[in-house]
Amino acid sequence: MSRVTLAQWQMLAAVVDHGGFARAAEAIHKSPSTLNHAVHKLEQQLGVKVLEPVGRQVRLTEAGAMLLRRARQLIEGAEALEDVAGSLAEGLEAEVVLAVDQVFPSDALARALATFSAAFPHVRVQLHETVLNGGIEMLYDGSADLVVSGLAAQGFLGEPLVTVRFVAVAHPEHPLHGLGRTLDLRDLVQHRQLVVRDSAQRQSLDSGWLKAEQRWTVSHLETSIDMVKRGLGFAWLPETRLGEALTVGQLVPLPLAAGGIREIPVQLIHRDRDRAGPATRALAHHLQEAVTTCAPGADG
Repeated sequence: MSRVTLAQWQMLAAVVDHGGFARAAEAIHKSPSTLNHAVHKLEQQLGVKVLEPVGRQVRLTEAGAMLLRRARQLIEGAEALEDVAGSLAEGLEAEVVLAVDQVFPSDALARALATFSAAFPHVRVQLHETVLNGGIEMLYDGSADLVVSGLAAQGFLGEPLVTVRFVAVAHPEHPLHGLGRTLDLRDLVQHRQLVVRDSAQRQSLDSGWLKAEQRWTVSHLETSIDMVKRGLGFAWLPETRLGEALTVGQLVPLPLAAGGIREIPVQLIHRDRDRAGPATRALAHHLQEAVTTCAPGADG
């Protein structure tokens, strides 16, 4: 059995986080003497000094800092375990927060949500339509339960959902088509490119921009598609969102020597699979199931 209890580590963390015994005692509703005794006993049990006085305050010793870093993993693990138990005890969650990159096939998303609704009619769904790093940022913030993204998330394992093909397209009367030959990068940079703004607030990307002299940046994929249809520029657009526009010739692929098609593997990422409630797990399953039946132009 461990000589030092989890409660002692929690009290040490509180003292450090709140800058002293008095503030920590007020924050966690313990007396300063209780905290002082717990930390002093911890030092005795370990034979290591973890705090040292600095004026009227205290700070971690070098050894204390190293020990507390490891202890926080225990504290977080214990909190996660309690959350899992609470979820199991309470049963169904009231709400699921889903962040989906706009490149994900809309038909597959609609089918997944419709199937989910039939099975869980009383569970609320918060759907965030994100671009690039937007969903990953929500994952890091802990504000999304499930994230569908074409980007990897550090510290998380994703499950492959679908590979989305992006096609470089323009209106059939766009000047690039008027050149009547195979195109390269030098041709593209002389014309307006339409790109979709990264929805992340802190670490946004300029993915896919060719440094064209003219660039229009929009906030939604459908806006980009509409503008390309109106002949206002060229763009790489997901094949799953083009559908009839390609079939009837409203949009025409650019005759690029290379790079005319890009393939983006899209993943499904859980914020915490172990803590996920039955509704979250069910929605993940329906998303995976939907892409096998509703992703024309995509390989899953």
